[in-house]
Amino acid sequence: MIEIKKQLYTLCTEYVQNRMEAAQQAINDAQKASNDDTKSSAGDKYETGREMAQQETNRNLAQLNEANKLKIALNLISYEHLSEQAEPGAVIITDQGNFYMAISAGLLTVKNENYFAISPASPIGLKLKGLKAGAQFNLNNKIYLIKQII
Repeated sequence: MIEIKKQLYTLCTEYVQNRMEAAQQAINDAQKASNDDTKSSAGDKYETGREMAQQETNRNLAQLNEANKLKIALNLISYEHLSEQAEPGAVIITDQGNFYMAISAGLLTVKNENYFAISPASPIGLKLKGLKAGAQFNLNNKIYLIKQII
């Protein structure tokens, strides 16, 4: 079971790294576009282009900042720790699906099994937090039974 947790952790780490690289590349592209924009006789066009590039840079800096927060959250998780309750780093097996409480990274597949990577702050993460195997919870009028926590 530790192997599954390690693979899920690795997939989340790759997800964050890809987001960081994409944001950094977009920042670089926007800055290059801004630098390549030469001032023509139509000064307003130049200023508009530079402003649009600056807005794009700011948007991507915000995405990079969010990815950094995800990386920090992952750094606080140990995949070697076996959990007895739903907490960051836990794999929660329910009758309605499998969850990995770490970051919101969507659907992850390990050994032909699907797991939803969820944040502890997400609606389902808040419902799960602190629950143990055998507990039930209701989300969107659907009852979930926790079969196992790893």
